[in-house]
Amino acid sequence: MIGYISGIIKFKEIDSLIIDVRGVGYELRVPSFVWEDAKLEQKKSFFIHTHVKEDELSLYAFTSPEDKQVFRYLISVSGIGPRSALNILSYANGGSNVVKAIQKADVDFFCSIKGLGKKSSQRIIVDLRAKIGGLKDLEFEAEADRDLIEALKGLGFSRNEIKKSIKGIKKNLSLEEKIKVALRQQNF
Repeated sequence: MIGYISGIIKFKEIDSLIIDVRGVGYELRVPSFVWEDAKLEQKKSFFIHTHVKEDELSLYAFTSPEDKQVFRYLISVSGIGPRSALNILSYANGGSNVVKAIQKADVDFFCSIKGLGKKSSQRIIVDLRAKIGGLKDLEFEAEADRDLIEALKGLGFSRNEIKKSIKGIKKNLSLEEKIKVALRQQNF
């Protein structure tokens, strides 16, 4: 499987780019915001999802590993294929907006995307909310609490470990003190 490509953009087609990598042209399907930013003869690098079907091999390209991961989450939902997932990312102008819509359970956001109905929109939210999760699920609202969650993620805590370790931490502690308490609660 191809996971990463770096080369020169040679052609822009309707929904794809052709990138020259040492004399071989790879056709990459990209979100619309990536396509719009692409310039001919520009050196560019992409994170690739290789999609294989019986009669087709397609390369879906993203400028960040986060967008690629959101794409993979989307295609894991029953009824959402790679073209629909790419359409969702294009509409959202990136994976972070898709994640926010899932975290907020914003059905209207997904319903406003061409080709998605209410049932598909709800299925995306239900199926991916557990995978993507969110700060909202952790019942923290203050900015300092978000910093704590991000710090614990950076230390390798899983979502469940974070939930367990932050329960009962006093809000008036500094971030460093909260991290120490969380580590103690996990017996580190």
